Amino acid sequence: MALLGFLMLLCILGAQATMDLRHAAAMAAGLCNTKPTDVVFIIDSSRSVRPSEFEQVKVFLNKVIEGLDVGPDATRVGVVNYASRVKNEVSLKSHKAKAGLIKAVSKIEPLSSGTMTGLAIQFAMNVAFSDAEGARKSPDISKVAIIVTDGRPQDNVRDIAVRARESGIEIFAIGVGRVDMNTLKQMASEPLEEHTDYVQSYSLIEKLTKKFQEAFCVSDLCATGDHDCEQICLSAPGSFKCACREGHTLKDDGRTCSACSDVATDVVFLIDGSKSVRPENFELVKKWINQIVDKLEVSESKAHVGLVQYSSSVKQEFPLGRYNNKKDLKEAVKKMAYMERGTMTGQALRFLLDNSFTPNQGARPGVAKVGIVFTDGRSQDYIGDAAKKAKEHGFKMYAVGVGNAVEDELKEIASQPVADHYFYTADFKAMNQIAKKLQINTCPAEDPCECDSITKFQKKVEEALQALTKKLEGVTKRIAALENKIV
Repeated sequence: MALLGFLMLLCILGAQATMDLRHAAAMAAGLCNTKPTDVVFIIDSSRSVRPSEFEQVKVFLNKVIEGLDVGPDATRVGVVNYASRVKNEVSLKSHKAKAGLIKAVSKIEPLSSGTMTGLAIQFAMNVAFSDAEGARKSPDISKVAIIVTDGRPQDNVRDIAVRARESGIEIFAIGVGRVDMNTLKQMASEPLEEHTDYVQSYSLIEKLTKKFQEAFCVSDLCATGDHDCEQICLSAPGSFKCACREGHTLKDDGRTCSACSDVATDVVFLIDGSKSVRPENFELVKKWINQIVDKLEVSESKAHVGLVQYSSSVKQEFPLGRYNNKKDLKEAVKKMAYMERGTMTGQALRFLLDNSFTPNQGARPGVAKVGIVFTDGRSQDYIGDAAKKAKEHGFKMYAVGVGNAVEDELKEIASQPVADHYFYTADFKAMNQIAKKLQINTCPAEDPCECDSITKFQKKVEEALQALTKKLEGVTKRIAALENKIV
């Protein structure tokens, strides 16, 4: 019984340690301190920007500001408003607290004239980033300009942007609608793919919020996603360490965990091949698929993978079980040809229900079913019924969106808890971070300290004690009978 009590104590302590680990990870994920930075927003309010659109720009600015550590010794924020003329709306030295800064941004009015972007950059370099306006000279303080524009400038931006960058200003260029993409590239710092962004309309600019919040986030590598932990990242000052979820063990590499995917699993990718994805981004999507494949135990008896591409129609690239090793599977993914055309996500989900997970398409009875849906835009058909039925059938559904994907649609597709099964990024180049975070967890429910085994052991001990008690009772009766005969 003493052994039993000791084992039960180990079980309780183990469960408590797991809870403490989860709590520490959750706390770490919420910490994102921003390094001291002087940030100046340069916003286009020319005639082409409607009043309602200008309001959306201000909402975007304030959402980015909400994620910053604003203060005299932390991040200082300025705002330059421009059209045919330039106006310094908010100085770097104006607001020491976030609340006042957000209020000031909300009051900015559009200038509604031409588009003198070069003049605005010149003003930012000479005035907004000057000592008099609150800019700091320390080499530890970064200077960042974020330009938002929707048109072609009426002046030269190339030369002045070069001088601004040479002066130490890092420039991010955000283009909206009919913006001239070459102009964005002339303004932005290198590498261009990290410093230029495009959205089709001002209603979508808010999707870039997270990118710019993370751009200033340095001390918590877990919060920025700048780590390669497979499951849990625990922050340390300027560093991090990895941990694993309940029932998993950290491997010797200190990054990956004992595979959950070594359980037999059928995984089907539903990939958006619509024309909005673009060929160069479609290649990034294929690399992303193979990043996830690398994390699976692909074999005859373990993980099987199928691939479906959809646009205006649905095409099965290959069914489950056709490739039973990673090399052949990844080569097949690389050969997938881009379909282009529309975005019929609902039709693709119905194909998954009616075909992908059926025995004649390689699905195995009694094996966990996982669907991974990728899209970059709004579905042109209804997804609700098919998304609901997929989950009712017991499929574990992951939804991944990029760019103009509609987050409400992604959440409708995702299994519960939605936060663990839905992912979004504004930039195709950031998809590798989603691949790191997406965990196809098909492990059976486990007790980390095998409390079930302890319960079985306890039951066996009790049964043995009962049997022993009966035997002792029989012996006692026999002894009593012998004593009566002797008497």
